[in-house]
Amino acid sequence: MNDSPLQVLTLPTSPYPDQRPGTNGLKKKTHVFQSIKNFLHNFIQCIFSSIDLRDRQGSTMVVGGDGRYFNSTAIQVIVQMAAANGVGRVVIGQKGIMSTPAVSCVIRKIKAIGGIILTASHNPGGPDGDFGIKFNTANGGPAPEAVTNQIFQLSRTIEEFAICPELRVDLGTIGKQSFDLENKFKPFTVEIVDPVESYANSLRNIFDFAVLKELLSADNHIQIRLDAMHGVTGPYVKKILCEELGSPANSAINCVPLENFGGRHPDPNLIYASELVETMKSGQYDFGAVFDGDGDRNMILGKHGFFVNPSDSVAVLAANIFCIPYFQHTGVRGFARSMPTSAALDMVARATKIQLYETPTGWRFFGSLMDAGRLSLCGEESFGTGSDYIREKDGLWAVLAWLSILAVRRQSIDGIFLRHRFDYEEVDLDAAVEMMLDLELMISDRAFIGQVFTVGEKKYQVEAADNFEYGDPVDGTISRNQGLRIIFKGGSRIIFRLSGTDSFRATVGLYFDSYEKDINNSFSELFPNISTLHQLLMNTLLFI
Repeated sequence: MNDSPLQVLTLPTSPYPDQRPGTNGLKKKTHVFQSIKNFLHNFIQCIFSSIDLRDRQGSTMVVGGDGRYFNSTAIQVIVQMAAANGVGRVVIGQKGIMSTPAVSCVIRKIKAIGGIILTASHNPGGPDGDFGIKFNTANGGPAPEAVTNQIFQLSRTIEEFAICPELRVDLGTIGKQSFDLENKFKPFTVEIVDPVESYANSLRNIFDFAVLKELLSADNHIQIRLDAMHGVTGPYVKKILCEELGSPANSAINCVPLENFGGRHPDPNLIYASELVETMKSGQYDFGAVFDGDGDRNMILGKHGFFVNPSDSVAVLAANIFCIPYFQHTGVRGFARSMPTSAALDMVARATKIQLYETPTGWRFFGSLMDAGRLSLCGEESFGTGSDYIREKDGLWAVLAWLSILAVRRQSIDGIFLRHRFDYEEVDLDAAVEMMLDLELMISDRAFIGQVFTVGEKKYQVEAADNFEYGDPVDGTISRNQGLRIIFKGGSRIIFRLSGTDSFRATVGLYFDSYEKDINNSFSELFPNISTLHQLLMNTLLFI
């Protein structure tokens, strides 16, 4: 413990107009947080101020990040401000590293008041890359809209922040560090923890590690290839998959977290994970997976590079959910998917008579259903899958879930649904907004409903078209303007969704799926014809 009490200061500041948190927190270019005076401090103070002072005093918070550039510097500021704002204990992953799923897990295990995650998810890192700050509440999940709105309103009027500038934490040494502060009766404590162990313990209680170890290391074990893309998941993969479950050390690549992710874009899709895709095409490996920067997203590949679409992934997991011991014990309360995610999961829900929820994109909507005891398994279109043991999507959980299915069924990854997605990234924000407004106006025309589009021998008749809105069945809140839907008879759909609007650029997500029944399979499997879907899209847009 330091000998003399550390001074707590209240310093003046001025608000910034652009600190509205998005679905996954506040994301900006790194230099904005690093160089603009008090930009970081303002936002952190607004997070603390959004928590009632009575709840904040003496509470515990969890802090971790994906290891990107500026991660350690930001953590020091957060700790200094946590101490000054009455937090009693901060739990931090060693070297500031802790995956987003692990932060959620630790928050729930130690009953923390919340956590701050330093990540820009799958965005590039480094001095010229992106940085982000995300606040998770006591349930372990992303802050609900009411909280993020409160943080934004506070950010518009902030005049001062509290900080203990002389407090410095050793992030590299596991153990407790205590600090006496001025006018504080109890010392402020920082606990540096192994970022993997608590999370790994939870996974041991969900999956049968003995069965998985046999699958990965017995005489006839399968060959796997896992790419951590130099993100936070690397140490978790090495510890759990290689050291504990016995997969060869060389089955895991790019497992050392780097501040700039090795110059790569840590996004688990066919474009940015092309290294793994090409490796899988060789046929040497039976199973492949890649993770994003903060460990919550995943992409699954089968032998010869067979691509498992994220919509397909959650549907297949649902159809085989009792291959996972956790669900044998807890039962299944419900399934959920985000609106742009294909309706393959709906077919499983109908066949199994399990409740299905369709929500806007954003994991907080799933978390609300989980907290109400209505949801067990969920997934979204942007390579996210998870279950109710935490309140975040979880890339490594998804991999172990798939491996559990392979271990029980003794089959390769094939015969599953196919679907297609296009993303138009870094488009002009004003142009994207104008396009979406024009599209909404045109599909709202009564003449659009009932239109028939012919592609080859197939006919698609418009059954409905709208701007999706979601009424939360738990708290009754309404989330509007969540994406434009064109729904055809038989369930085929075209979805337009605007996202990534934190800066002056935007992403327009374009999703479409079509279904055909496989008459040779007793369980209705649905396969889209990609060329047909593309032609349908073009025909529809010509009408619009």
